[in-house]
Amino acid sequence: MKSKLNVIIAVLFFVSGMLLFSSCETTGSRTGSSATDSSAATTGTARSSDEDLVEEDASRAERVAAMNAFINEDVLFDYDKATLKPEAQEILRSKADWLIKNADASIVIEGHCDERGSTEYNLALGDRRAQSVRMFLMDLGVPRSRMSKISYGEEMPVDRRHNEAAWAKNRRAHFNLE
Repeated sequence: MKSKLNVIIAVLFFVSGMLLFSSCETTGSRTGSSATDSSAATTGTARSSDEDLVEEDASRAERVAAMNAFINEDVLFDYDKATLKPEAQEILRSKADWLIKNADASIVIEGHCDERGSTEYNLALGDRRAQSVRMFLMDLGVPRSRMSKISYGEEMPVDRRHNEAAWAKNRRAHFNLE
């Protein structure tokens, strides 16, 4: 009885192995020059699918890096001001270019302040900062319909210390994708 069971198991392994090998041949997996020749015949080039995948991954990585750069680069403001400094304008020109190239992207512009001033005053100042950014981007051709704004005032500092270096970081407009 044990020998019959061993024979049946061996036959099952053999048959499953044969099915595996025959299914690999019929899926069209080719290597060498015939795969390259076939690809060249259909696309007009001698590129392999591996090269296409690498290029697609690199392109995707570039898009993700550009999106992260867009999100992570804040616009900074002077104390008690909502006017855009030349450095901020340069950053916003870059952001406008990205937004124009990525027409399906919509953003939220967040206005932030340092901790000095009343809550009400800082909410109003954060709103003016976000509005200043939105108007500048609109002047560069970004449709208003793709931008919304919100003021957080002093409520969401990036640096919680209580000194000028921290306050300078907190006086900002931040960007999020919707």
